[in-house]
Amino acid sequence: MGYWGYFVVGRAERPLPEMDALSGAADMTLRLAAPAGWQVWEFPGGDGDVGNMNDLAGQTGAPALFGYVMDSDCVAVEAAAPLSGAWTTCLARSAMAGYLGAERDGLTLEDYFLEPRDAAERAVAWAAEAGHTASAGGLTEVLSDEPGADGGVAPAADVGSRPVAEILFFRFLDRLGVVPL
Repeated sequence: MGYWGYFVVGRAERPLPEMDALSGAADMTLRLAAPAGWQVWEFPGGDGDVGNMNDLAGQTGAPALFGYVMDSDCVAVEAAAPLSGAWTTCLARSAMAGYLGAERDGLTLEDYFLEPRDAAERAVAWAAEAGHTASAGGLTEVLSDEPGADGGVAPAADVGSRPVAEILFFRFLDRLGVVPL
């Protein structure tokens, strides 16, 4: 069985769990502190409310991002920034399609998540608002990739030998300029 849970990414002078927007996730663990005040916190499990990403972006005045990892197979990514707004995509699209079912109530994967190219454009704007320059091509590559394609290991995850979606998530953060690998 793989990992189930959230990674919460934001920039603030104080620890993110102290923010009202994350009051429902008091049991978070700091996984990574990066330059310029960026923080990556973990909230394991799939039961519970991690908080509101839009409120977190508003309270910190900086872009915020949640990554919900599903059994280390795929990641639902929710992002928001005070100026450029909110958007949602996923990593490991094939696995995510499997979790959603081939088609549920006439809806497809694209009805829930932005396609890689569209998500990459939104991610470039998110990164710019965070003060970083990101490549749409590099982001599209990660957003189109599947776990284990590069054989790398995410710095904040104990992944063993199984290819996992967490690798893609941390590669995504690296391409955004938030958490260098």
